[in-house]
Amino acid sequence: MINFFKHSKLLFFTALLFVVVLSGCGNKAETSKEDSTSDKASSTESYTVEHAMESTEIKKTPERVVILTNEGTEALLALGVKPVGAVESWTGDPWYDHIKADMEGVTSVGTEGEPSLETIASLKPDLIIGNKMRHEKIYEQLKSIAPTVFAEDLRGDWKKNFELYAKAVNKEEEGKKVIGDFDNRIADLKSKLGDQLQKEISMVRFMAGDVRIYHKDTFSGVILDQLGFARPESQNVDDFAEKNVTKERIPAMDGDMIFYFSYETGDGEASKLEEEWVNDPLFKNLSAVKEGNIHKVSDEIWNTAGGVKAANLMLDDIEKFFLEGK
Repeated sequence: MINFFKHSKLLFFTALLFVVVLSGCGNKAETSKEDSTSDKASSTESYTVEHAMESTEIKKTPERVVILTNEGTEALLALGVKPVGAVESWTGDPWYDHIKADMEGVTSVGTEGEPSLETIASLKPDLIIGNKMRHEKIYEQLKSIAPTVFAEDLRGDWKKNFELYAKAVNKEEEGKKVIGDFDNRIADLKSKLGDQLQKEISMVRFMAGDVRIYHKDTFSGVILDQLGFARPESQNVDDFAEKNVTKERIPAMDGDMIFYFSYETGDGEASKLEEEWVNDPLFKNLSAVKEGNIHKVSDEIWNTAGGVKAANLMLDDIEKFFLEGK
């Protein structure tokens, strides 16, 4: 009889333990299911981006981005996003020297003016970023490949486009930090430059068959303005540039300091034009030239790249020429 009760008691506790374990497994499975559902919801959470063409819904944070502008490429790299495809740099083989290391393994999708739809489609992107000024005619084709976001234009205010790109790739907080770091650097540099900001800065660009005097609504013009530099009166206007200037306009190139840059594509034409102009007697008679306050700088950094990386490298140049006396 005693053995019977002992045996019954053992069976009771064994059954009770089985119920407890089973209940725990059920709770664990339910928790695991909830966690899985939560993770899935997080990874598939959609967001909407208002841009130059319309409102575009993006289903989740993109992992395969194709970028169709040079300044957009720099924006993505600064945000920690390596594109799967990008348009080639305006100069370089195929990327600018200052981004070449970061672009290893990225597929060229053609040029900014003529991207390859076939190549873009082959990369199976989950986001395409372009520009209305450059790519409006192919917008419908692009959006049939993947969700597509366009900036409005490519003038001087690079920060406006940068903020759009940060939103498009779901990295707005990272974007705010990048811009904040740049603005802090501007503020620090302004304080160091002091009275030197009163110097009038002139900018001249040489291209094959075209000489331009650059105004404020340009990439470098916006940065000079943010720093607080003065500009010669004829350049202190809120538009892009005076194009196709003749040598009679050389006096308008004068200032307390002249920066010039040449867009050389490899045929030597821009360099030949530059040499002709800077050796012209009228150019040599400019006060800035006679006083040695003239500097040739990189066209890709001061103009064509147009992105945040180039902006920081331009600030390096400003520090070099104004604070280090080089």
